[in-house]
Amino acid sequence: MRALRHLFAPSSARVFPPDMLERIAGAIAASEARHTGEICFAVEAALPLRLALVGHRPRERALEVFSRLRAWDTEANNGVLVYMLLADRAIEIVADRGFNGRVDDADWAAICHDLESAMRAGDTEAGVLRAIEAISALLERHFPRPHGYVDSNELPDRPHLL
Repeated sequence: MRALRHLFAPSSARVFPPDMLERIAGAIAASEARHTGEICFAVEAALPLRLALVGHRPRERALEVFSRLRAWDTEANNGVLVYMLLADRAIEIVADRGFNGRVDDADWAAICHDLESAMRAGDTEAGVLRAIEAISALLERHFPRPHGYVDSNELPDRPHLL
């Protein structure tokens, strides 16, 4: 059954049209003006069929994407990936090691749950924007932007459609 979901998953571009991607990128840019963290947003319609068949889990894939998009490659180790796997209706958040001991797994899970609920209700964009805002609040608390800080924008703000 899972293999069929992945075989016939909706395209990322259909779920996230260009105008929505621009609004998400704008929200990420506005967020990053308030802290020193970096937010990366990635959407994948489906896993490659061979991975779906062997039971590759969304969390495993999110860790791979975190590495592939180099979300770990920030000066303060404070990159955050929001990963969506449409075929499984799964959302995963992967935070770099700078968050160790700072943010509880329950905080990340609550953000994922809210986004999943919004998707089920057909309001994906609002859910994504709320998730970005919630992540921003955590980043502001743990990685505030010092006065005069010059941002190098280490990760692209534009969402990745994988």
